[in-house]
Amino acid sequence: MAVPGQESNKLLRRTGFWQRLSRLLRFRLAIPMLRSRHSPEHAARGTMVGLVWAMTPSVGIQMPLVFVTWIIGRRLFNWDFSLLLGLAWTWVTNAFTLVPTYYLFYLTGQVMLGHWGDLSGYERFAATWGEAFSPDLTLWQQVVIMGRVLLLDWGVAMWLGSIPWAIVSGWLGYRYSLKFVRAHRHARAERMARRHSRHQG
Repeated sequence: MAVPGQESNKLLRRTGFWQRLSRLLRFRLAIPMLRSRHSPEHAARGTMVGLVWAMTPSVGIQMPLVFVTWIIGRRLFNWDFSLLLGLAWTWVTNAFTLVPTYYLFYLTGQVMLGHWGDLSGYERFAATWGEAFSPDLTLWQQVVIMGRVLLLDWGVAMWLGSIPWAIVSGWLGYRYSLKFVRAHRHARAERMARRHSRHQG
């Protein structure tokens, strides 16, 4: 039989977690987007690049990849984006979402390869990643296991399966962040115009 006090404590913990997550998303993703002094397109491109790299099985090097993209884009193609937002949006695949996201890549890749009869179960997949992050292993051993998973065991299917997700996520990220920033700036301009008219009146 459930004890009322225990149930309320669980509810508070769940509520506290979602509140912290909401606050974290707001401060790490939304506020930098709204405070950008560049064009809305500049911010939207940063969101797009961050999401594209986030939706690839490149754990541990996503932020460096965003930085390299920023350098190459600016120097070779005269194409710029918000580096801050690009780095921030790689956080979408984090310690909580990494395993299910990468399993989704793996399943998608297997389907694209036509390997319908070779869909490893989620438990096996998660156990392998759990082994890679075991505190009993040295850093080098963890790197070796992750490298084996990403390049050999499930690597081909994961990388292939991540491509459609990266494209769709990048496109949606660009589209909706552009709409979000434009709407915010339009609302802010209207507020300033009303305030100015009141002062003049």
